[in-house]
Amino acid sequence: MVNAAGKFGPYNQPGPVPTTSITGVGHARMLPLGGQSGSDLVRSRIALRVRLRSVRPGDRLPDAGVLAEELGIGEITVRRALEGMCQDGLLDRRRGRAGGTFVAQGWDTVVALMHDAEEAASLDAFHLLLECGLVAHGSGEVPEERLDGLRALAEEMELADDPARMAELETRFHLDLAEALGGAGIREFAADLLGRLCLLLPAPQPEVVRAQNRCHIELLAELARGATDPAVQAVKAHQSSWRR
Repeated sequence: MVNAAGKFGPYNQPGPVPTTSITGVGHARMLPLGGQSGSDLVRSRIALRVRLRSVRPGDRLPDAGVLAEELGIGEITVRRALEGMCQDGLLDRRRGRAGGTFVAQGWDTVVALMHDAEEAASLDAFHLLLECGLVAHGSGEVPEERLDGLRALAEEMELADDPARMAELETRFHLDLAEALGGAGIREFAADLLGRLCLLLPAPQPEVVRAQNRCHIELLAELARGATDPAVQAVKAHQSSWRR
């Protein structure tokens, strides 16, 4: 399977959560809560691209064939997923020489209407288990240089004031954290979860991101000194700040 790092950005498991194995091209995906179809994967990865601002409302998406190759799924599946997103109002289809499939200008409005607090809470709980497991496994063994990029993101988040940029940095932090503690495969796994959450919840408000970033800073400090329990508590505090 082509790594979703490609054009989807530089770039689903511990705990007793129900999972389903989805066999794709090259390897099996394990996702919580019933699993993720190929069509769901297309939706979540496009949502992640929008959150990371590698595409923005009004931008043209790559052709279906390109997306199919990047994601390692069939082109027909991609086309059906894109059509479904057009019907939902997330994408626009334009005909003609300058046509194609575009991110809808009203993306944020449509996502807000798709809010599903129950499913979002379940996925976020799974993400918490993933990060707690990664922190417990890697605490005291993370090379200092792997934390430098995460510190830079946290520092930039402290200075940012644009809500969209803050939400982007928050998401990038968790993708980079997954890779720093678990490798590229775990990053892709986290991308599946975070992309789904991007479709279930609006982007976090700036005050929420600032509270979460204080947890990021504490987490990095505890990881640097190899303090497992405080590091895990910082991950849990991050989720609590989101719920408040």
